Amino acid sequence: MIKLGVLGSSNGTDLQPILDEIANGELKATVSVAISNIQNAYILKRAEKKGVPSFYISHKNQTREQFDNKITQLFLKYEVQLILLIGFMRILSSKFCLDWKDKILNVHPSLLPRYAGGMDISVHEEVIKNKDKETGCTIHIVTEKLDSGPILIQKKCFVSPLDDAKTLKEKVQKLEGEAFLEAIKLFN
Repeated sequence: MIKLGVLGSSNGTDLQPILDEIANGELKATVSVAISNIQNAYILKRAEKKGVPSFYISHKNQTREQFDNKITQLFLKYEVQLILLIGFMRILSSKFCLDWKDKILNVHPSLLPRYAGGMDISVHEEVIKNKDKETGCTIHIVTEKLDSGPILIQKKCFVSPLDDAKTLKEKVQKLEGEAFLEAIKLFN
């Protein structure tokens, strides 16, 4: 059974299907710890509801390396084997990426390499602006170069002429949870 560590800065919508699949026995994993750099991020509450130890670590007034080191210490304490970046709005240090090489998965709200470096709703706004016919999400291994690690899973959806950035985000988020589940199973 693989021990997961979660980093998130937002609602943690993609964490819910993972927690649900663990609870119903479909996913042979455990979420050992959840960490956020945003004190009131709902991802922490979502994890706490399932009994997952959850921590807030401020990234302010310290270097990226100092912040990442605090995260590493908690991940080591909770024996994390695979890290999931779920709406984590921080760029990790090169040292962190190397220390956890091939053990960090990120979800990106586009079909990489398209819109690499983009974040959250801005990616969906670009998809609409560019009149793309399809979009989706990508689960990739995190490397030192932003959004450039090996791609593990991509899920696609059709972009309707009626979609706006908000409806497109909802469509893609549904795919993200499914993609994370498939990706985690690759490590079991």
